[in-house]
Amino acid sequence: MIIDIHGHIGGWHAFFMPQTSAEWLVRTNERIGVTAVGVSHLGGLGHDPAAFNRAAIDAAHRHRGALGVWLVVNPHSGQDTAELHEQLLDPVVWGLKLHPDFHEIRLDSPSYAPYLELAATTGVAVLAHGQTDSGWSDPDLFGLVSDRHPDVRLVCGHSGLWPQGFDRAADIAAGRANLFLDTSGSRLTGQLLARLVDRAGGDSVVFGSDAVFLDPRYAVGLLQHAPLTREDRDRVAFENAKVVLGHKKEVGT
Repeated sequence: MIIDIHGHIGGWHAFFMPQTSAEWLVRTNERIGVTAVGVSHLGGLGHDPAAFNRAAIDAAHRHRGALGVWLVVNPHSGQDTAELHEQLLDPVVWGLKLHPDFHEIRLDSPSYAPYLELAATTGVAVLAHGQTDSGWSDPDLFGLVSDRHPDVRLVCGHSGLWPQGFDRAADIAAGRANLFLDTSGSRLTGQLLARLVDRAGGDSVVFGSDAVFLDPRYAVGLLQHAPLTREDRDRVAFENAKVVLGHKKEVGT
């Protein structure tokens, strides 16, 4: 079993993506052994996240069990928290997705606090873009937010993205049971993944592909061939993801 914690559907204006549909992603995952992937709709980063969140939920209901949804949060858009609350109760919805760099809002900003509190209330996880040395989403900010919101399971997307920050991200996650690092991104190698697991701890790292931004086949190959023990590979592949996702019982069925 492999649970992909970090995926997308939809196109992106500044990045060539040959395949952008939920249908392609599900078919590809079936071939490579990915049981389920959590996706946010890239269109949701714009001015109308609610519409694209609904589109992602519709796709997940068409591919029940194979797709989960991260609801995109854009504090600039005046999103209806009541609608988000209702959607978070849907079994196909995994949690909330924050993108501090695109929206230029620091992860520890008060603008995100209501959404983090909503996640705590509903018992869902929060996945956020992480980027080492960014003023918006450096791993240090993930440490601050995870301490401030101990009831929220928080995932640092891309483990900070840049290799020069992997060790620091791992050290920050190592002492925090509610903070996880995902493996998505084009800079990670098998050796770096093994180092990340060794430094952060086997319970702190979850598999992510960044599909359809990136081809999920690469991410699966990296996981399969990284120099990990069988126990650590299983933790990264699915066991830690089940901890992150908590009560979302449809995952992996």
